[in-house]
Formats: sequence, structure tokens, C-alpha cells
Amino acid sequence: MNTHLVYFDESGDDGVTTKSSEYFVLTSVYMDADNWQSNFNIIKSLRERLKKQYGFHVTEELHTKHLLTDKDPYRKYKWTEEQRREIIKAFTLCICELDVKIINVIIDKTKFRDSNYKVLENALKYNIQRIENDSSGQWNYLIITDKGRLAPMRKTARAIRAYNPIQSKYSYNFKNQPINNLIEDILEKDSKESYFIQVCDFVSYITQLYYKTVYKKESLPNRVGRVIDKQYVGRIMATLKKADVLNIKASKSTYGLVIYPK
Repeated sequence: MNTHLVYFDESGDDGVTTKSSEYFVLTSVYMDADNWQSNFNIIKSLRERLKKQYGFHVTEELHTKHLLTDKDPYRKYKWTEEQRREIIKAFTLCICELDVKIINVIIDKTKFRDSNYKVLENALKYNIQRIENDSSGQWNYLIITDKGRLAPMRKTARAIRAYNPIQSKYSYNFKNQPINNLIEDILEKDSKESYFIQVCDFVSYITQLYYKTVYKKESLPNRVGRVIDKQYVGRIMATLKKADVLNIKASKSTYGLVIYPK
């Protein structure tokens, strides 16, 4: 049985206080382990081009929100708005070259008032369920996540190995479908050391912007709106879909976005 590598990162925070973000997006990027090196080479090649064109050091982390809002450590480069758009475009096209699948789970915290709602844990559960469905018992997978939330993620992954209730398509009844193909505990890696976690960060933030502007009819954050607009965000999502890197079977939405609460 082949093994897939799954990387996770998020946009927004998993809190439910008045100071928390309204939306939390958890993104997974997964690939056959046999394709890891070729995928890595594609991203490394992009980073080398960005170094030549914009001085962007190959080993410096790409944090999409900070790039768009011209925050440190990117301010030192003194990129123009056009240059930042070009970097975003280049990274989008790079992702389209990868042999990967991507799942985005969105938790809309404006839809509930339960301060005990486990945002991260539920987002992770819904994401893993869809990876499990995609595997169809044909491959197993190992999960690698950014640093900071390992304990609750491990606890959740361990729990759904034993109890994973799934609602029937034909009734309100639930049946237990334990996760079988996840191997090992979830592992942790600093995003600075992983191009693939940085891909998750990119897609997660763009997905959050898409949800905010299209589903919720809200404006982009001011500093982001100086660089890209709603149409630009939509073109990124459409480009990723056309490249067949989004797992559109994850849900019935146009881009396979998994949105909870329903």
C-alpha cells in the first residue's frame, strides 16, 4: 500500500471570543510520497526564480497574509504592489504544477454562539474524513502540521480512529466509521522549514478571502485590497480548480469548500 504525506496549516484563529477571527480555515495538501521530491523540486525552482527577480531569499518563509499586507519580514524588500501581485501569481501557477490534492474546511464562527465549540478539532475531523474518503482504502497517510496546536490535533486524530460518527445520506441516523488509514500520530514541523506547509498557508488565506468576499459579501481588508481585489482572488481559486489540484469531491460547492456549521 502506498503512503501519502499530508500537510496542514490554517488561516484565522480557533478561538470563539469577541476578539477572535470570524472565520477559521484549515487546509490540507496531500500527495503520494513517491511524488514528494518532484513536487519539492518545482517549488524550489520557483523560489530560485523569485530570488533572482525580487531578491526573495530561498530559505525565507512565504507567509501570504504578511506578504500582501507588507509586514515584516517582507518590508525590507521594498516590493511594489505590482511586484507583490506578481509573486502571488507565480506562487499560484507553481501550485498548479504540483501533483497534489487540496482540501479546505471553513468554520464560520458567525453561525454559532457556543463558546465550547471546538473549532480546530472539528475542522481537523472534517478534513481527515475527506482525506480518508479519497484514499478509499487504497493508500495510507501520515499527517504533518505547523507548530503550535499539536496536542489537540493529536487527541482528535486518536479519537476518530476509534469513534467517527457519520450521518447517513438517507436518514438522520449516524454510523461509526473509524479512521483506518492514518498512520502514526500527527507530527509537527516548523512552517519555516516546509515549503508544503507554506503552500497550505497560501491556499488557506486565499480561501478565507474568497469566503469573506463571495459568501459573506464583505470587503477585503484594506491593506490587502490595495494589492489584489475580489476578482483577483476569484481568479486564483478558478486557476487552482482548472489545474485539478482542489479536491472538488470534498463538498458540493464550486471549489469543494467544506463549510460548517451547515
